[in-house]
Amino acid sequence: MPLNRRKFLTKSAVTGAGVAIAGTAGAPAEAAQAQAHQAQAHQAQAHHKRPRRYSLTVMGTTDLHGHVFNWDYFKDAEYSDAKGNVQGLARISTLVNQVREEKGRRNTLLLDAGDTIQGTPLTYYYAKVDPITAEGGPVHPMAQAMNAIGYDAVALGNHEFNYGIETLRRFEEQCRFPLLGANAVDAKTLRPAFPPYFMKTFRVPGAPPVKVAVLGLTNPGIAIWDKAYVQGRLVFPGLVEQAAKWVPKLRSMGADVVVVSAHSGSSGTSSYGDQLPHVENAAADVARQVPGIDAILVGHAHVEIEELLVTNERTGRTVVLSEPLCYAERLTLFDFELVLDRGRWQVESVRASLRNSNTVEDDPAITKLLADEHAKVVEYVNQVVGTATETLTTVEARYTDAPIIDLITKVQEDVVRAALAGTEHASLPVLAQASPFSRTSEIPAGEVTIRDLSSLYVYDNTLVAKLMTGAQVRAYLEYSAEYFVQTAAGAPVDVEKLTNAGGRPDYNYDYVSGLSYEIDIARPAGSRIRNLSFGGAPLDDAQRFVLAVNNYRANGGGAFPHVASAQELWSESTEIRTRIAEWVTAKGVLDPKDFASVDWRLTRDGTPVF
Repeated sequence: MPLNRRKFLTKSAVTGAGVAIAGTAGAPAEAAQAQAHQAQAHQAQAHHKRPRRYSLTVMGTTDLHGHVFNWDYFKDAEYSDAKGNVQGLARISTLVNQVREEKGRRNTLLLDAGDTIQGTPLTYYYAKVDPITAEGGPVHPMAQAMNAIGYDAVALGNHEFNYGIETLRRFEEQCRFPLLGANAVDAKTLRPAFPPYFMKTFRVPGAPPVKVAVLGLTNPGIAIWDKAYVQGRLVFPGLVEQAAKWVPKLRSMGADVVVVSAHSGSSGTSSYGDQLPHVENAAADVARQVPGIDAILVGHAHVEIEELLVTNERTGRTVVLSEPLCYAERLTLFDFELVLDRGRWQVESVRASLRNSNTVEDDPAITKLLADEHAKVVEYVNQVVGTATETLTTVEARYTDAPIIDLITKVQEDVVRAALAGTEHASLPVLAQASPFSRTSEIPAGEVTIRDLSSLYVYDNTLVAKLMTGAQVRAYLEYSAEYFVQTAAGAPVDVEKLTNAGGRPDYNYDYVSGLSYEIDIARPAGSRIRNLSFGGAPLDDAQRFVLAVNNYRANGGGAFPHVASAQELWSESTEIRTRIAEWVTAKGVLDPKDFASVDWRLTRDGTPVF
């Protein structure tokens, strides 16, 4: 009788794993048993040789800029855009909870790369209106939210310094996580003024623990942008220099994984020209030049980079960079695979990915936690301060002289004239600078609220008066005019492609009031300013002027010529936004005839573009 060749499967008892063993029905029992033992022995041997592994996930956000809720305080409505993005830490909290559920909370770390406490009316309110620095003052909403979500460490951003060091230190006290800044050092001792790093140990059953070090780096531009607060107190060495100092120390302390949280973009460029020797957007340089880094959470640039692979020049190893979109619109995940080799954990692979906040709903725990603070700010920004006779908008302000920007320059002129009254410079003509910060700002006809005016001036800049010559102002205007793309006479004009030449942002294009001039966009950059006049006569290069500028520009932001080195005649700590609200409140009626003037226009070979 022929043997039955039907196959059967047996399960190995080794580690509970399923092992398929082929046998033959009707074969001698001893042979089958020997076969099974042999398979078990092979399985045990393979298990013994298989290296121990550990999976770790590092989550990251950056440039939150005070966004807790998916709410646009300037429009008094939920935030929305054409791409379907949503914002806010309440959404990030839901994403973080999901990741912790998927990966196991004990196998995750949550970081941020800076710019936390400035950027919305919510953060302004708790810095200036109901300040956290007051005796018995409130806990900052960002501290409350980030504590509740369970951040492990946060790098300092440049905007952390906008309200002064006292406010930053109070915020630091309120956080249950460290604010990291290896290259924010005491100006006298050159020792770190904030914790340089954070280290966390992850327990692995039956194996050595995994040690993860996070190095925090911030932006050298703070020395320029917030000079008034930091000069003589803090200095900010370069990111590459400080990473090269600290990474070897972290490795010598037993770090198996080194992550850098850097408030610095990846482009290798700077917006402050040659005023500092250190690169502003240096994250990729750090990856390329400093050995021993596994991943970098990138911030500052407000761009979305899911995964950027940079090869270290000395080791040949790949460093993984990722920058989640700002305002809590994205969450970066670095997924690490580690392998135990000769008693030490080694990073075998790193993969970066992004999760989108628009895929989840708000975490009710966060919205409930900060409902009262949110309601106070909504009430504050909806206060009526005046009445507008007509609608004013920034829609065309990039390429035509818009009255809404003239409002800014008029307020600045008036404030500076009043400040200089009775001084030796009181008789000098005052010019003023302003930028079209927003492309969507609108002050509607009728009641004007604080939120309407705040949407016009979204930054917490303050006012400075600088002494400039006519020749310096001319050079300033030429530099500003580089913002426009050269467009030949007769060529079609697409306003969407007319500006931002060389990637220059809108906030680095300036109007200058008090003069009359043309910008000839048919001509090459550097020779575009035509028919520049003051008081109806050609500008005298030797004439002296007072230029009213914001502190960002006065300190060198945007690398405009002459202004940073010009003599400072006066400055103040009150925000320009507040000065605008005071001006409108005092007037009661916002009428363009009180502030609007046509100072400049775009031309091509003398013919107006518009």
